[in-house]
Amino acid sequence: MDSELNSKVNLQEILNTLEVDRKKISETYKTCYILFGLAIVILVIGLLIRFPALGFIGFLVSALIAILMHFKIDDDVKQYKADYKTNVVASALKTVNESFVFAPLSGLSEYEFVSSELFTTEPDRYKTQDLITGTTDKTSFWFAEVHAEYKTQTQTKNGTRTEWHTIFEGIIFAADFNKNFNVSTVVRPKSFGASLGAWFSKNVFSFGNTEVVQLENTEFDNKFVTYSKNQIEARYILTPAMMERILALNNKSDETISISFIHSKMYIAFPLSQNYFEAPIHSSLLAPDLLTDDLSIVKFMHDIVHELDLNTRIWGKE
Repeated sequence: MDSELNSKVNLQEILNTLEVDRKKISETYKTCYILFGLAIVILVIGLLIRFPALGFIGFLVSALIAILMHFKIDDDVKQYKADYKTNVVASALKTVNESFVFAPLSGLSEYEFVSSELFTTEPDRYKTQDLITGTTDKTSFWFAEVHAEYKTQTQTKNGTRTEWHTIFEGIIFAADFNKNFNVSTVVRPKSFGASLGAWFSKNVFSFGNTEVVQLENTEFDNKFVTYSKNQIEARYILTPAMMERILALNNKSDETISISFIHSKMYIAFPLSQNYFEAPIHSSLLAPDLLTDDLSIVKFMHDIVHELDLNTRIWGKE
């Protein structure tokens, strides 16, 4: 009890100190915004009264001051954000699970992202951060924010136009499944293409060596399409109980999840647009709901181990 109380007191002291830094940064940003607005006003007035030179000079002076102030505070902002993650978020995560280790600058490697087979397109641009690792009972798990994109290039009259398209944005969760799978089994949301594949798969429609697996849970087959190179192993993994648990987990997600079972691990992709664990700039660190959203998503990830009953060791690693 004393250690828990001391922890809360220490966290409050950290928040009080960081709040001073936050206010300084926030006020500087507000001043920059005002100066940029003033620069535009001076320019417009100068043009209206037919003194464009005066307007441009006023614009440049105000804008330059704003840019210099913004540049000068940049290092303080980076340090503030780093201190918030290292001291505030890392400490708060311990209230969910004492084993949690938070590595803000680390994430899920691009190699692991590709080898998870959750997606069919390899990224041309890949960003990841905020890796959280931990254990609950017998199961090790980890998750991180990921933004993966691919690019397309088209020829235009003015040259080559490059466009970026999102493959995935959200959180990738991974856990030890305690079995070395012989092949990979992948469960993806049912798109139009997947529906066609499932329709033809009554006679085992295949993509190369990978087959669409028909399962005995109609609701599961209506929501997902399952691919595997081994029908027997896929059904061994996706037991009736496991399919019910996956459906229950999916119902708690805003968008349809994707799951793969590969190399003794389970991977789950949760599409999300919100960026978590970021320090607020224009709202107080002393707000009672400061960490509500962050801890909510962490608890959701943490509870997956129990939701999918991963601690029940019905197999041993071969």
